Amino acid sequence: MKTKRNSPVYSERALLLTLAGIQFSHVLDFMIMMPLGPILMRELGIGTHEFGLLVASYSFSSALSGLFASVFVDRFERKRLLLTMFGLFGVATLSCGLALGYITLMIARGFAGAFGGVMGALVQTIVGDTIPFARRARASSIVSTAFSFSTVAGVPLSLWLANHFQWRAPFFFIVVLSILFILIALRILPELRHHISSEKRLHPFVEVFAVMRDFNHLRALIFSALIIFAGFTVVPYLTVYAVNNLAISQHDIPFVYFAGGAATLISARLIGHWADLKGKVEIYRVIAILSLLPLFAVTQLQSASLGLWLIFTTFFFVLISGRFIPAMAIITSAAQPKLRGTFMSLNATVQSLSMGLAATLSGFIITQQNNGQIAGYQNVGYVAIGANLLGIWFVSRIVMHDSHIHAADVKPE
Repeated sequence: MKTKRNSPVYSERALLLTLAGIQFSHVLDFMIMMPLGPILMRELGIGTHEFGLLVASYSFSSALSGLFASVFVDRFERKRLLLTMFGLFGVATLSCGLALGYITLMIARGFAGAFGGVMGALVQTIVGDTIPFARRARASSIVSTAFSFSTVAGVPLSLWLANHFQWRAPFFFIVVLSILFILIALRILPELRHHISSEKRLHPFVEVFAVMRDFNHLRALIFSALIIFAGFTVVPYLTVYAVNNLAISQHDIPFVYFAGGAATLISARLIGHWADLKGKVEIYRVIAILSLLPLFAVTQLQSASLGLWLIFTTFFFVLISGRFIPAMAIITSAAQPKLRGTFMSLNATVQSLSMGLAATLSGFIITQQNNGQIAGYQNVGYVAIGANLLGIWFVSRIVMHDSHIHAADVKPE
């Protein structure tokens, strides 16, 4: 890894915590739409289909931007490109808070997804570039704490702001966070230029074609799509189902995310350690199989107290998100190192497209009845379980490259 002359040597922990902070802003921006569902449906006068499209607009634009980014991402220094995307993401999120109605909010969400998708791919690319394979699952677990902190702190605080002020308040909060993490990243992140080649390219899609010619890359992308689809068919309507069908108060929803996030703060590090110690494929399979139980439960319950709902949703968050820790280490390691930026951008495209398709499909499977309850969530659960089982079967088909760059400026702890 090349850094500026006289630049300090950075520890893995400082690097990974900074990347986790950047990911936190991006993840919270995406996640907050789901628990805001009942509020947005009421305030904007929209139904389940329109809400599904609102969630999907972020994912579809993220997919398109990831495809576009795959053309140029390996031609630029990583840090500068990441912070540029982060700044534009902040502007787009500010536009979400200033949106005048449903259409303008959807457009603003589209721009936020476009920049956020590239950010997410770059974060995972930097992890793959700087962290050796033997510690990569642990590194992924640290970055994945962004999800945990989003659920334990970000979402509850954002919902409190929305409940006491207006639905726009969470987006302004994310903008403030983005400014803070940009300032931290400017100081902590090293420059990364090792991947930039001086060879003349015959055409702008040369890296994309190189990635797509590798069947191992294609298998990793299919696997990535399956794990995303298995989760995001269910997640967007989790809050809507709890409020409308189980009669759980909107004001109690923050407890769901707080409990789930607190549990994942503990479980994420353990899963990352186990995956590095016992094997990433083996631990992925164990976690994915265990996740079938809460996946079935949260979509099939017809009545539940807040306490029972907290038990099942906490296991849901722990196991559904827990799959991503070994899975992302597997996917990142499947890439040829010189093509990792392009591959991860294409992976972001595949994941975002899967999110969008999952949310859209769920929105059309689910219908809202006259009494406000939603019907068809059980069928969504069956679709998610099927995708999860396919992922469990497919993971062994991926070959992982045990290679990495010399991390001379990133010191292990």
